[in-house]
Order: sequence, then C-alpha cells, then structure tokens
Amino acid sequence: MGEALSVSPALDPCVHCGFCLPACPTYLATGDESDSPRGRIVLMRALARGELAADDAAVIEHIDHCLGCRGCEPTCPSGVEYGRGLESTRAWLAERNGIPPLARLTLAVFGHRWLWWPILTVARWIRDLGLAKLLSGNGRIGFGFASLAASRGLGPASASDPSPSEPPAGRPSVQIFTGCVMSTLFGHVNDATGRVLEANGHRCRSPGGQVCCGALHAHAGDLPAARRLAEVNVRAFGGSTGTIVVNSAGCGALLKDYGHLLGTPEAARFAARVRDVSEVLAEAGPRSGAAIRGRVAYDAPCHLQHAQHVHDEVLTMLTAVPSLTVTLAPGTDRCCGSAGIYSLLSPGMSRAVLAAKVDRLKYEPPELVATGNPGCLMQIGAGLAVAGIDARAVHPVELLDASYRAAGFYR
Repeated sequence: MGEALSVSPALDPCVHCGFCLPACPTYLATGDESDSPRGRIVLMRALARGELAADDAAVIEHIDHCLGCRGCEPTCPSGVEYGRGLESTRAWLAERNGIPPLARLTLAVFGHRWLWWPILTVARWIRDLGLAKLLSGNGRIGFGFASLAASRGLGPASASDPSPSEPPAGRPSVQIFTGCVMSTLFGHVNDATGRVLEANGHRCRSPGGQVCCGALHAHAGDLPAARRLAEVNVRAFGGSTGTIVVNSAGCGALLKDYGHLLGTPEAARFAARVRDVSEVLAEAGPRSGAAIRGRVAYDAPCHLQHAQHVHDEVLTMLTAVPSLTVTLAPGTDRCCGSAGIYSLLSPGMSRAVLAAKVDRLKYEPPELVATGNPGCLMQIGAGLAVAGIDARAVHPVELLDASYRAAGFYR
C-alpha cells in the first residue's frame, strides 16, 4: 500500500471560504466545484484520510485538470500553500498509479539532454523553414504547429541615431541558466539576455553541464526525476558564486525552490542565488535605449507573479524603452493554459482557458504581447494567430535588446 498521503501542513489553514474560486481558470471554465482549489483540497484531504482510493478515476481527473498556476494563493486570506499540497498529492498518486504513457514519454525526453537537444533542434529547423506556420491550424495538430511557429524571435531592430556609450561600471558578474527549451527554440532570447545584461555592465557566463531544470517533472508528480536533474544543476553551478540569472518563469520558480526539493544546504545556497532577469535589471536600474514605438500588453506568467512574486520588475525593465506604450493585458492575473506539458495532456481544457484570455485581447488588440515564459509565449502566440489577431508574443527582454541594438550599444 505504501505510505499514506500527507498534505499537511500545507493545506491545514484552508477553511473552504471560496475566495479562491473566481481566481481559478479551470473552475471558471467548467463551473465544477471539484475543478476549483477548494474542491481539490477536499479531494486531497479525503485521499489522506483514506476515504477515497488512489485509483479513483474521477479524483485523478480533477487533480490532473489543475494547471498548477497557483493563482489561488494570492487570493487566499488564510495563506494556504496550495502548490505544496498539489505537488505532494501528484507525487503520491504517481507512485501508486504510475504516470500516463504520453506524459512519461515527454518527461523521458526532457530528462536527457541527448534526447531533447536533437528533437528541439529539428523543431527549430521546421519553424525556421516556415513549415510550422504553413501547417498551423485550429485542430490539435495544427495548433501544435502554430505554437511552434510562435516561438520565433522578434528580430533585431535596425540602428537609428546610434549613440554608443560605455556600459555602467562596477556591476557584478552573473551566470545564466540556459535551460532546455530556452537554449534551443528560444536561443534568441538567451542571446538577447546576455547582450542586455552586458550592456548594463554585467559580465555573463554559462557554466557547462547544465540540464533541464526539472519543473516539468515536478509538476507531473515525477519528483525522483526532478531531484536527479536538480542535483546535476546544483553541481554545475557549484564552483561559482554570484547571481544565477534565469529568463523562464517556470524554470525560475523551481530553481528558487531547489532548497525545498532537495533539502540540502548546497541546494538552498543555489536557490538563494537565483534571480529572474527582470529582477537583476530592475535592481540596478536598466539603461535607456533607443525609442521604439508600439503598443505592448504585458501578460504576467503565473510562475513569475504567483510563485516568484515578481511583477513590477518587468514593467520597470520595459520603461527603459522610450516611446513604448506598455499596458497590462486583460486577465494578466490568470493562466493562459500552457502550464508546462498540460497543453499536451489536456488540450481541451488548455484551449478553453486560453480562449478566455484571447477573447479579451480582441477588443483592443495590441501590436505585441510580452510574457516571460516559453510555454506562455507559444500558447498565447498560437492563440493570437488562430484567432486572427494581428499581434505577436515576445519575451520582454527582446524588446530591451531591440532598443539597445537601435541605440548602437552593440559593437
């Protein structure tokens, strides 16, 4: 039978008040109490007491339908750590029921660099050749290609009135976490991150031996694989000091939680060093670049605003781009439906959650939607394309990079 599920003390403060309901995208999509944080907590507690079986199909469905966006946590007056309870429940269910075949296959790919590197490289070729855009559509496969097409970069801005100047002096050296999807499909964002940081006086390097952060595995309940990957990353950065910069919200949330995941002093020291690129730039104040005119709606990634509690820093970073009009996207506090491999495993619910976000953007469509997570970039970008909205999804650091290039900061 194995050990009983223990979700305490994470869920103990819950008094079932219901404040979380309007913050839950899946509850709003279905109207089913069991698809809300309050309802899922009832199910988790019933599992812990042995009142429900681990192989109960309905229970598994409702737990699996959770996006793990943690949008319920800021609205909870009791301070319930819902994410902790969900993580332990999914790991407990995975131990007893196994991980579904499609999820297991996907996690196996991202668990090994020799698998994800060539697969994502080929995907990048398909995108760059224009095949992904050509095959895009509204169906499941077509939407997958639309997501791949949406991963292309903003492209460099042409130089105008270049005014090269020396970057600020005395800013500390940093190490960049390269990731898996970010180093392949979004290599242009990693490159932009390095250029922007160096233009602001930081010396950058990326230690070798890095692997996937393990967030996909942790969210799916495969904690052993997540811990194995985390241990590799802790060793990869073990010989260095200073800030570890990450530009993927999902990666950053787990990297900052390595101390909890591994429970070692080394992991805790690693986690304390991790900062989102927007935090690093906002702390010292980013240099202003050349003017770029345009309307940008910022859509905050769930794992940046809810898990890492980073929000205003991104807006501060974007103020360094003169003439750029930045607003908050409607429903920026709610998930887009990507949630790691969720869109692959639960495409119907994923699209339903996305539809609510895209529908709001139809009324006053911006030229660009900025968001700092690869899954969000692909999900929102595909949603915009399929809905016929003439807008693109970009990473915020790409906008600063384009502004700096136009200002002549890069030689």
